[in-house]
Amino acid sequence: MSTRRARKIDGVTLERARGMRAEPTRAERRLWFLLRGRQFEAFKFRRQYPIGRFIVDFCCARSKLAIELDGGQHSETKDYDAVRTEAIERLGFTVIRFWNHQVLENSESLVEEILRVMREQRRPSKPSPAQL
Repeated sequence: MSTRRARKIDGVTLERARGMRAEPTRAERRLWFLLRGRQFEAFKFRRQYPIGRFIVDFCCARSKLAIELDGGQHSETKDYDAVRTEAIERLGFTVIRFWNHQVLENSESLVEEILRVMREQRRPSKPSPAQL
């Protein structure tokens, strides 16, 4: 057995995630090109990553960051998306959302925003005893 902590994922969720990886949207392909290969300060991102009963578009498990890309259909599912985001955040993740057109038209500022959030998360929230 692996020394990594096992995550409980049901078979249906895992198969669905695999299927979603096989058919990425244009925006997902573009963002994956920017995230893959530890290009973000050596952080590893995964695509279509199961978190609880949900599958997020991109995730850096080490920094507990989930990235969601929203297409036009999400303007009709705002309430569901809010509930989903809240549930993922209760599991300890920070969720950031971008519209597909942001990825396709302005990926530089999107990359800067992702890096900003990741750096902000690494800052200690309380001063260490040596700083007091």
